[in-house]
Amino acid sequence: MPHQVIIARDFDHMSEVAAAFIQVRIAQSQAQRRAFVLGLATGSSPTGVYKHLAKALNAGQLDPARIRSFNLDEYVGLPGDNAQARALHPESYSFFMIQEFFGLLRGKFGETNVPWGCLIDQARLAAELRDHPDDWQEQGTDKGKAIVIRPDAKSDCLRWVRAEILDAYERKIQRAGGIDLHVVGVGGRGHVAFHESGIPFENNRMLLVRLDDNTVANAVADGHFARREDSPLYAISMGAELVYRAKCVVLLASGKRKAEPVAASLAEDPTPAVPISYGQLFAQRGGEMVYVIDREAAAGVLARRDEIEQRGIAIEDRSAQAATVRVADLAFARDPVSGLMG
Repeated sequence: MPHQVIIARDFDHMSEVAAAFIQVRIAQSQAQRRAFVLGLATGSSPTGVYKHLAKALNAGQLDPARIRSFNLDEYVGLPGDNAQARALHPESYSFFMIQEFFGLLRGKFGETNVPWGCLIDQARLAAELRDHPDDWQEQGTDKGKAIVIRPDAKSDCLRWVRAEILDAYERKIQRAGGIDLHVVGVGGRGHVAFHESGIPFENNRMLLVRLDDNTVANAVADGHFARREDSPLYAISMGAELVYRAKCVVLLASGKRKAEPVAASLAEDPTPAVPISYGQLFAQRGGEMVYVIDREAAAGVLARRDEIEQRGIAIEDRSAQAATVRVADLAFARDPVSGLMG
């Protein structure tokens, strides 16, 4: 089944079900003596999944040395005197991954990659954008904008950002053979990573994004940064087109705030206004799209169930399942060919 929705009871149950699915896929690949390329997200949604995966890896059920990972995004403009200081800033996504996943492992992944936003000096980037307006254009219909740099930009700095930060990250994924399974979360308006609402799908595989003022203000208000001058104004991110080039995408959503964009992404036609709706196109082209969402995030899905199922999307409600999920008990563990539906 290329496109399906699994409804779990709550955050903990969602994390167990998703982690068990991912564990099986990695084990299948490693049984065939293949390295596994894992795409990873930050944010609260995957933290429970990462703890379950770390437990399986530490128990020897999977070989971390044969896993390579690529993260979705990273800030540009974190406080710090140099790239190392910025990468180790407590609000960096590199630091997040160490704290929430990589640092939990006794054996380390063969390789980990986080987009190289920390290499960019934000003040110089802003100056180059200001001084070379013909080298780039903004894309997007909402407040968060993609900054698309021309490949023949006259600015050495901007040309370097495109070639060595954006395009080079995509090339590295391609050299790894592409991503086998990508874990993603959902933004409040249905965005994935920093592919913000309104940024076009096409030809935006790696993005330089100018953050909207509300995002910056909220980061300060929520205590992530002491003042606006310390907050990043830009970010580097995979775009939806690159995220959904993985063989399988596992989307996690928990809580009432996610209910509306999750339902819209499944019941309505794909649109850049809801970037995760690209998953429909991905599934139509043969990709495996799996939503694992809790009961609160599923409220809109259940209300629009008929519309969604008419699109060929299977919905399975596991919210009454036993509290503890064992891999051996799940249909996709017994029948790996048919996947979650068993």
